Amino acid sequence: MTDLDAFRQQTRAWLEDNCPQSMRAPVTSDADACWGGRNFQFQSEDQKLWLERMAARGWTAPDWPREYGGGGLSRAETKVLQEEMARIKARAPLSSFGVWMIGPAILKFGSEELKRQHLPPIIRGEIRWCQGYSEPGAGSDLAGLQTRAEDHGDHFIVNGQKIWTSYADKADWMFCLVRTNTEAKKQLGISLVLFDMTTPGVSTRPIKLISGSSPFCETFLDNVRVDKDQVVGEINAGWTIAKYLLTHEREMIGGMGRTAAGQKTLPQIAVEAIGLEDGKLADGYLRSEISRWDIDAAAFALTSERVLDEAKAGQGVGAASAMLKYYGTELNKRRQELNIALHGSQAMVWEGEASNEGAMPRTWLRSKGNSIEGGTSEIQLNVIARNILGLQ
Repeated sequence: MTDLDAFRQQTRAWLEDNCPQSMRAPVTSDADACWGGRNFQFQSEDQKLWLERMAARGWTAPDWPREYGGGGLSRAETKVLQEEMARIKARAPLSSFGVWMIGPAILKFGSEELKRQHLPPIIRGEIRWCQGYSEPGAGSDLAGLQTRAEDHGDHFIVNGQKIWTSYADKADWMFCLVRTNTEAKKQLGISLVLFDMTTPGVSTRPIKLISGSSPFCETFLDNVRVDKDQVVGEINAGWTIAKYLLTHEREMIGGMGRTAAGQKTLPQIAVEAIGLEDGKLADGYLRSEISRWDIDAAAFALTSERVLDEAKAGQGVGAASAMLKYYGTELNKRRQELNIALHGSQAMVWEGEASNEGAMPRTWLRSKGNSIEGGTSEIQLNVIARNILGLQ
């Protein structure tokens, strides 16, 4: 038996003993997920227990170093953990922009003090983060941001506005791009700073989308004090860090194209919705489209695995994150469109208990935003053309 086989056996036994039965089901909505944070209200004791048990082992961030509270697992061990969780349909114990985005940036660029201050609470789910990147006049052209940080010796005073800040009204801290040099070329005068959302001068306002709800907010920064020890990396070197963080955000968003553990596959949904005829899906056109989607989804899953293996081998994700983000979000849109087609007029019911409060059409509408947030599909195609295909 290899060491990896032994690890699998131990992991399987631990998960069987420690994952509550109610946590062995897919997360069906943002409200169903465990986001953690100072003000998070657990939906059940099982949800709280599952987070505590996984965090105690560092398995909310299994491949982060043990010295900061992570699991210290290798890529192969992390993959085994994911496979064993999927086997029992265990849901992720924590949904976290801290784990997905700012944590990796702090690990790579942050000071030792920042790592010890922020990484352990992220792993334990004690602090919920939001992202302050886009502005009303700086979306796809992120480097054109105008939120300004004025130097006041040991701290900055920040003024400006951020938009599309997901869950800003629920977050405890923000990682935020600010302009610290107005004279330099726009990419060279940006810094990445961290601050508590309860800091005087920080206010948020939710933005409602056509789907009827939204995680998005506007965030206003009026004379907000940010101590210089909360700068990630060097002052005015934030653009490099911002691009690195975006690779993790795009990888995260691209993951929407994969079927989550325990979630019904599209073929399973199709069989339930329209049934079989002579052992085949009754509708020939939908049978063809779903088969095409299923093949593309399998290819995407394998590509994602390859990219992540290369990243763990030291090659980094880089421009490949644009490929994952583009294809994953386009896959998700196709999935939602096919789901609507499978359910016909029933899928258009907007309100009422029978429609689960319009879950299908609202999810379909929300999927349209996936190809905009984190960089539009058009921007991703440009990145792919230049940096992967070598086109000019």
